[in-house]
Amino acid sequence: MILNPLEQFNIFSLFIFFENISIESYTALAFTNTNFFVLLNMVIFLFFFKLLNLKKSTTIIPNRFQYLLESIYNFILEMLVENLGTKAKDYFSWVFFVFIFLLIMNVSGMVPYSFTLTSHLIITFWLGLGLFIGINIVAISTHGVNFLSLFLPSGVSLALAPLLIGIELISYFIRVVSLSVRLFANMMSGHILLKVLLGFSWTMMISGTPLLYLLHFIPLLVVFLLIGLELAVAFIQAYVFTMLLCIYLNDAINLH
Repeated sequence: MILNPLEQFNIFSLFIFFENISIESYTALAFTNTNFFVLLNMVIFLFFFKLLNLKKSTTIIPNRFQYLLESIYNFILEMLVENLGTKAKDYFSWVFFVFIFLLIMNVSGMVPYSFTLTSHLIITFWLGLGLFIGINIVAISTHGVNFLSLFLPSGVSLALAPLLIGIELISYFIRVVSLSVRLFANMMSGHILLKVLLGFSWTMMISGTPLLYLLHFIPLLVVFLLIGLELAVAFIQAYVFTMLLCIYLNDAINLH
């Protein structure tokens, strides 16, 4: 049996709501595994905030859950303060939502037989594009037409203006790619590596050779070590995505 490392990223229909088949066209509205795991991650996300409401009472000596929540809260707040200064609290709920939701999607993908949403470029792209549009709305509502000065540094001669504006526009809109591709590539590559090593270990185990059967524990041990690394990557990628969001927010608010 050959294990395809890309098989885990397949999108397939669980059931079809509406189907219209004719000679001219084929139209169907399907509920896929992607839709299911989006809803599942949203349920986990809402359950997390339900726990926040249930744990409103705090103690001087925090319990484990309280310590976890306070650590995440302080982590996001410090990140925002470093980038936005006094305006950090205005955008805390937005950035906190993004970090927690990304972390849930990344970590839930490590559960066996689950589906990693952030390993698909189309999902990370639309997530990055939506946040990029939100950042532009913040910038325009804050500065109005002066927002366009972001693309033309002060003191630049008119002869160089067209060239610099073009470069600035490309570098500005490439931010959507920097948000989406980095997250997608890191999550997908890590899962492919795990699947390749597991397939290698499985092939050695069923080979029928006693020596290979004993040696299959070596790649299997590496897989267990990589799972811990991938859990760290899941957190790091959520952090990097959120950090970039804070940097882009700072540019939009302060026109850097």
